[in-house]
Amino acid sequence: MSILKPNYVFVLDTNHKPLTPCKPSLARKLLKVGKAKVFRLYPFTIILRKEVTEDPRPMILKIDPGSKVTGLAILLGYDLIWVAQLTHRSQAIKASLDSRRSRRRGRRSRHTRYRQARFCNRTPPKGLLAQGLRHRVETTLTWVNKLSRLAPVRTIFQELVRFDLQQIENPESSGIEYQQGVLAGYEVREYLLNKWERRCAYCSVENVALQVEHIQPRASGGTNRVSNLCLACEPCNTKKGTQDIKIFLAKKPDVLKKILVQAKRPLKDA
Repeated sequence: MSILKPNYVFVLDTNHKPLTPCKPSLARKLLKVGKAKVFRLYPFTIILRKEVTEDPRPMILKIDPGSKVTGLAILLGYDLIWVAQLTHRSQAIKASLDSRRSRRRGRRSRHTRYRQARFCNRTPPKGLLAQGLRHRVETTLTWVNKLSRLAPVRTIFQELVRFDLQQIENPESSGIEYQQGVLAGYEVREYLLNKWERRCAYCSVENVALQVEHIQPRASGGTNRVSNLCLACEPCNTKKGTQDIKIFLAKKPDVLKKILVQAKRPLKDA
């Protein structure tokens, strides 16, 4: 969680009843004269030494969910009084699961001490979310509940957007084209040979054995989407290894620009 701007301070009465947040200057005065004390450092909250019977003004919590970050904002009427950005750990969770899976597979192949595979005889329960997705939902819910205890939140709005991934990749898609992928009527290698004109994408050499190459390396989060594949001769493929393409082609800006234009941006976050 990261605070994007100086925010109002949350206020509770002596019975932990959430009140209307106040400005930091007022909170400092209340703390200085002893009418309040610090209840929580993050998000900063003070608790009064008396009970307040008046009902606070209702507030609105707005949520803008995303693949990597989720925005949270609290409004009092039309005034924005608190805003923060929640950074998710979905990619770290996926990397940890991939690492654990590869270690277990390696132990089984080496016939060293290992746990028996249990993925073949298990049926996931209906509605089960992947751990990375479940982390986003549960973390967001945790902060919604926490903010509801610190502020008189009465209404919650969440932005819901649907993306047409086929239109993002090919704006001219229509009709039956939605049922056809990029490789309709092609094999992967034949498609790449036609796309890259049967030459190495990095040095443009022809009439040599070409290998399928990941533009963004798998080790750096690259996928097997055809938009992330190109053709490379063995020397270029070996020399590039797991380097970022921008580093590998730093001295060839024209080639780099051409490859990036040919390769489409990934839709993983969408």
